[in-house]
Amino acid sequence: MTDSIIFAGFGGQGLLFAGKLIAYGGMIEGKEVSWIPSYGPEMRGGTANCSVRISDMPVSSPVVSNPDYLIVMNTPSYTKFIDSVRPGGKVFIDSSMIDEKCNRTDIDCFYIPATELAHDNGVDGMANIVLCGKLLKETGVIKTESVENALRKIIPESRKALVELNLKAVKIGMGM
Repeated sequence: MTDSIIFAGFGGQGLLFAGKLIAYGGMIEGKEVSWIPSYGPEMRGGTANCSVRISDMPVSSPVVSNPDYLIVMNTPSYTKFIDSVRPGGKVFIDSSMIDEKCNRTDIDCFYIPATELAHDNGVDGMANIVLCGKLLKETGVIKTESVENALRKIIPESRKALVELNLKAVKIGMGM
């Protein structure tokens, strides 16, 4: 079983971190993973995306052309990737940032006002993690405990207070 995910939006929205978090959670579960970042030269404010594969077998190619799942946080990325999602796939859209509605009937789309929810719940800047929470709830791609363990591993000791805030953001997404 292999799951492929694209995380896409503007640089600075934390999409590369979100992809890394999910990939690291897969590693904690003993799965084979790949994580490939891609971003424009502008970095913050330019487009950014990453591709993640989580598999029970070795990953033959880290390239994700037709993802099973898409997390998208801006309109240019939505436009770029929406048609690439495989039939039967799932798309998680930050409806605080994207007004468009998907007209595809062969995929499931979830409209989550992640940026607004993060702000309203005191976790500004963690809309990416809110969307990860929704991804976990709807797909079971990895366990919630694995995300918690991954957060404790990848957040440096000097910023450990962010672990609890990220866990709060995951729970907000899972509650949607």
